[in-house]
Amino acid sequence: MYLLGVNLADNRLVRRALRSFYGINFAVGRRICARFQIHETCRVHELTDSQIAALGAFLSSPATVAPPLRCRRAAVDEQRVPLTAPAPPTERSKLKDVLAELKLETEGRRVVRENIAHHREIGTYRGRRHAMQYPVRGQRTRTNAKTAKKLNRIDRRGFATW
Repeated sequence: MYLLGVNLADNRLVRRALRSFYGINFAVGRRICARFQIHETCRVHELTDSQIAALGAFLSSPATVAPPLRCRRAAVDEQRVPLTAPAPPTERSKLKDVLAELKLETEGRRVVRENIAHHREIGTYRGRRHAMQYPVRGQRTRTNAKTAKKLNRIDRRGFATW
């Protein structure tokens, strides 16, 4: 099945198949499944048309989809607060919707590129390592630096050489 141009294998679990999208990891995949009431053992070919449409709408623009429904317990807790005093902020009201701020595919790649360019511009150690195509996170360079040389190739024009 294709969803927004990404092939999701029919026989995979939905929460694992969602990781085919750039920007969705294990935890975010589980949260998305919980948001749309998709069981953890549900496979891609078992999804209904309404669930596929809801997933497609969410993944195309996560910020515009309605927030999740509040649980009944939170509504009951709010009723117990006396009306004379303003209600203190509860832990639940402080939590923000992580899925609304999700950056997927092209937007996520753009953010990563901008972060790398920012580090290079201000001349941090990480920025210099990116510019020299070396491993950035403390890996050894005597051997096994081939992957870093592939991944750290970003346009060098406009940056000072170190």
